[in-house]
Amino acid sequence: MAVKIVVLSLYAVMIVTIGVIGLRKTRSFSDFFLGGGKVGPWMSAFSYGTAYFSAVLFIGFAGKIGWGFGFSSLWIALFNSLIGVLGVWWIMGWKIKKVSVEYKISTMNEFLEKRYDSKFLKLFSSFSIFIFLIPYSAAVFMGLSYLFEANFGIEYWQALIFIGLFTATYIVLGGYKSMAMIDMVFGIIMTIGVLILLVSTIKTGNGLGNITESLRNINPKLVSTVGPPGIWPLFCLVFLTSIAPFAMPQLVQKFYAIKDRSAVRIGMFASTLFAILIGGVAYFVGSTTRIFLNPANNPLAFKDGKPVFDILMPELLARVIPQSLSVIILLLILSASMSTLAALVLISSSSFSKDFYAGFINRNISDKKLTLLMRFMNGFFVMLSVILAALNIDTIVSVLSISWGAIGSVFLGPFVWGLFSKKVNRFGAIFSSITGLSVCLLLYFAGHSPPEAGTLGMITSLVANPAGSFFYNALKFKKI
Repeated sequence: MAVKIVVLSLYAVMIVTIGVIGLRKTRSFSDFFLGGGKVGPWMSAFSYGTAYFSAVLFIGFAGKIGWGFGFSSLWIALFNSLIGVLGVWWIMGWKIKKVSVEYKISTMNEFLEKRYDSKFLKLFSSFSIFIFLIPYSAAVFMGLSYLFEANFGIEYWQALIFIGLFTATYIVLGGYKSMAMIDMVFGIIMTIGVLILLVSTIKTGNGLGNITESLRNINPKLVSTVGPPGIWPLFCLVFLTSIAPFAMPQLVQKFYAIKDRSAVRIGMFASTLFAILIGGVAYFVGSTTRIFLNPANNPLAFKDGKPVFDILMPELLARVIPQSLSVIILLLILSASMSTLAALVLISSSSFSKDFYAGFINRNISDKKLTLLMRFMNGFFVMLSVILAALNIDTIVSVLSISWGAIGSVFLGPFVWGLFSKKVNRFGAIFSSITGLSVCLLLYFAGHSPPEAGTLGMITSLVANPAGSFFYNALKFKKI
């Protein structure tokens, strides 16, 4: 315990120090939000990867999805890497950077306003980001709090307050400058951590062959191509987590900040390899929870004989990781989560500060005051996220899924079609954004699973933009 506290303290000092350095180098809103738009390939690659993966993956998704799907959960890791990372970088990376320079924009909301000449779309998307990224951030805080609770024996709410204050301090200080500098360190820690996690899990399970056989004895479908829940739930999880990155503001921001086309090419391969390693190990380890955990030897991870999904991975990590190496795993998940939280907080606060306040309330706000407002909103957003996490309203997977589903439903149709097609218009963009979000939320409140609601909302958004644009043009032509 003493070693963990010392290492964690040194880790905290390092992050705050980099935050102070970032503060000294931040002279404008562009510096604070985009690192001046000159971030290199390796920083961008690690920044993208560490923003993609967090405690949500290691604590929530790996536990619940791994328990339910077994080895077939690895399909999610594969498609996340090939579509959500490689596909996004290859198809959209340089296009996003070019458009940001051409339109002189720094946020997705500004792009939608200029591309479709629609202030309403900018306002609607701004509020959507601020509202629906709060649950995502709350899910990350929940995962970290469960981890700290298991490692330090403190209560959930105490861990939540500590992590919230720490995150707010780090982000308020240096913004993207701090984030870009520290993300490479986070990435290296995560790489070392998952390798230790993989080796320790296989060793504790007496080899890959024995792990596979043990899962087969529990349920043969756990080692089959499609796990017990079936193909449709698996498809929804794959689609939600692999397609949403094409329009997730905190990931798209990485391309606004990247330096040049060469940086996109290098960053594409680096981030893809990183994603394969991180995602693959997380879901593989999650699939072994059925082998290592049961109500008899881990009563905290079960209630009335049923698994408490958000507790599974913290309990598993404590079981398979040697005590001498457990602090590295703690830093692994903390590093992944800090980067994700930084990206979420910056995007959410900018949606209010830059897009709403400076776009509609005070268009003549000075750069200095805008940066100050961003710092304040960073802290405010963290506070709201911590409050929501304290309510502990659902599992991490459910909270994350509805957040990604809602954001993807709002942005996917307008953003992707707006980048690549000149035929879509303002009506189609607004129609797709509102219809996609409506479908997502209606299905969710009607009792459909969050991944299913999010998937169908995102598909609706993608289809509705060209369909709505065609319908609008047809009506105009008919009138003429």
